[in-house]
Order: sequence, then C-alpha cells, then structure tokens
Amino acid sequence: MSRKTAIVTGASRGFGMFCTIELAKAGFHVIATMRNVESAETLINLAKKNDVFNLITLHPLDVTSRDSIHQLKKALSHYRNVDMLLNNAGFALGGFSEEIPIEEYRSQFETNFFGVIAVTQAILPIMRAQGHGRIINMSSISGRFGFPGLSPYTASKHALEGYSESLRLELRPYGIDVVLVEPGSYQTNIWASVDAIEMKADSPYRSYLNGIVEEIKAGKTKHGDPQEVARLVAQIALQSNRPKLRYPIGKGVKMNLFLKSILPWKMLESIILNKISKTVSGPKE
Repeated sequence: MSRKTAIVTGASRGFGMFCTIELAKAGFHVIATMRNVESAETLINLAKKNDVFNLITLHPLDVTSRDSIHQLKKALSHYRNVDMLLNNAGFALGGFSEEIPIEEYRSQFETNFFGVIAVTQAILPIMRAQGHGRIINMSSISGRFGFPGLSPYTASKHALEGYSESLRLELRPYGIDVVLVEPGSYQTNIWASVDAIEMKADSPYRSYLNGIVEEIKAGKTKHGDPQEVARLVAQIALQSNRPKLRYPIGKGVKMNLFLKSILPWKMLESIILNKISKTVSGPKE
C-alpha cells in the first residue's frame, strides 16, 4: 500500500516543525516547506533523533509568491497522491492600530490569510481528482477572541476562520475535510515580534503596551508544550471518520470561549482591561 503524503507549510520551526515530526512518526511522507531550506537545521536534527528523516522531504516555499507555489505544484506531479495539507505558515504582528501602517496589515494578511488561500487553491485540484483529502488550517484562540495590541494578527485569524467555514461546506461533497486547530499560548517564537514592538517615547499607548507585554511575559511560564498541538494534528490526520470543524487546544482556551459565549461584551472587556491594568497602569476610560 502506498504511503500517504502530507504537506506542511512553515515547517522550519514552531508548530510546523513539531507537526512535521509527528506526521512522519504517524507514517506520512511529509513535504516540509519553508521560505529557506537552509533554516531547517533544527528540524533535520529533530527528525534524525526521531528516526524519521527518511520520511521528510524539504522544499522551499514562500506562500506569498505565485512563482514559488507554482514550483511546489510542479514538484507534486511526482507524487501519486496528496492526502493532507497543513496550512501553518504565519507570523504575529503586534502594535496599536492607530500607529501600524496599513502596509503592515497587508503584509500580515498576505502570509496568514491570502497565503493559505493560494496554497489551498494549488492543492485542491489534486485532492478533488483523487476524491479525498484533509486540510488543516492552523488558526488560534485569536481567531475567536480579539485582544488589544494584536489587531493585525487577530484580524487575519478571524478571516481564516470564516474562510475555513465556507471552504468546509464547499468541499464536503467531494470527500475533502477542512479543519481548524485553535491553539492558545504555547512555547513557540511567534510572539517574539510582540515583545519587540518599538514605540515612540511620546506614544499615547506606551503604558498600555507595557501592561500587555508584562501580561504576556507573566504568562510564559504557563505556556504549553507545542508538541501537544502537533500530536493533535497527527490524530486529526489519521482519523478515519469525519473530523470536527474546530479543535481548540491549550490551557484556558475552552473556558475563554465558553465565557465569551455567555457573558455580555461589556463584562468581558472589563475583565481583560482590569487584568492588564494590574500589571502596569493602562488607559483610563
């Protein structure tokens, strides 16, 4: 029986790297894609440590480049099938909306949202022709819950959630499943850009940002192991029955979503703003 094939975007680090390893351990041949394959040293070492390096093929892919995606399509012509796609490539842009240039919002969406669409459109004809497939989109708790100082990232993930809902309904008659994995806070480097936000000394948001950054730092000791998310992705990939649309995962994630579903927004915003103001005095109403 031929081995199943999985494609992972953003595979050189974070969730993408650990998902690549777990999928290979589960028996998939994994096409691990990333902007620069020279950045895959950690992935390669981890694959060798887990004795799955022979099940992983590195391939350069910039999800924002039409030419790069075309090269991936050409490479896939050598494979009998493509059983799974994990759209994981992404980054987090932080800051306050008034001070973030619109070009940076566009850059955030080019990778986190339009990049997902572009890669998915490239893979769908293959999956539809073979009559089966599974697409897992790496979302976030930020795709369901807005947070201050993260509007570009939050907006891109909200867009991904809506796209995935529609896509699932479109593809179900063709034997293709669409799934959203929604992690909370994990030990990955995606928040490095938030910690490194540069702000003018006279910015009216400086004290507010300090509160947010301190709150993020205070919670880092409670961040989960990203391998937990990777194992979930592998389980979904192997699942024989139709998977659910959404899989929230991480400490406090399900509780936050539950509270959002039952509490008035006025109460929710008071809880969030009060939590931030306890760390560093924030803006006054």
